[in-house]
Amino acid sequence: MVSLKKYLKKRKYIAIPLTLTATHHLELMAEINGISGRFILDTGASNSCVGLDKIEHFKLISKASEVKAAGAGATNMETQLSTKNTLKIGDWKKKKVKFILFNLQHINEALTSHDALPVDGIIGADVLQKGKAVIDYDTSSLYLKKKKRS
Repeated sequence: MVSLKKYLKKRKYIAIPLTLTATHHLELMAEINGISGRFILDTGASNSCVGLDKIEHFKLISKASEVKAAGAGATNMETQLSTKNTLKIGDWKKKKVKFILFNLQHINEALTSHDALPVDGIIGADVLQKGKAVIDYDTSSLYLKKKKRS
């Protein structure tokens, strides 16, 4: 029987290492607009998000949003929207990525209170769908499909 890694590699998937944190979250490193950051992988988050305090850090251009964010015990949070960003996770790259920007303080306080490092944002289902993601929990790996060249 062929391994999942070999099977996905033949189908042009890229392997990205994940780290299991003290809080049992899966964490990864990614680049937004060429700048590296720490992100939680969250299959339950509909959109990928970045903390409001990281707008300048990731060179994000944002605008006000009518959408209210909810999650991790907080609701009705003000948001901003940033579009036309480049996202690079391992060797996988996507242009014109949008991020919801909101205050991640409550998430980072929960993480640090359990001896985990704070994060810059969340990689959500929107990016996972674009990358045709496969998560291998056994090896703590994320696989994203390489874009076909036209």
